Amino acid sequence: MALSAEDKLAIHELVALHGHLMDAGELDRMDELFTVDVVYDLTAFGAGELHGGAAIKEAALALGDGNPVGHHVTNVYVTEGPDGTVRATSKGIGVTSNGSVGSVVYEDIVRREVAGWRIAYRKVTPRRVPLRP
Repeated sequence: MALSAEDKLAIHELVALHGHLMDAGELDRMDELFTVDVVYDLTAFGAGELHGGAAIKEAALALGDGNPVGHHVTNVYVTEGPDGTVRATSKGIGVTSNGSVGSVVYEDIVRREVAGWRIAYRKVTPRRVPLRP
């Protein structure tokens, strides 16, 4: 299937919605972001893989005040592979309550569901090293 402009816009909106829901603490709305069988890969942070929206919600609640006060997503890039897999890659900037800032890369596999586009897999990788040609 070729992605339409409407598909790409819907995927951009999906990626952006994640930050809004997390920052607002609307953790009961994970079904608007993720497939039922989502895998949320936080291995790079030492947290392994979370399976399902309930696990993502539990992890956010357990992190408590360690959660960023602001999730800002930028540089969203959507591609479709020859096998039909749709990927969204984006950059995230997290602002903590003490004012420190971190940068991550989100690597998503998204899937069209009956209710619309949802994230089926997300890998979050921290950016800690500047460009070194």
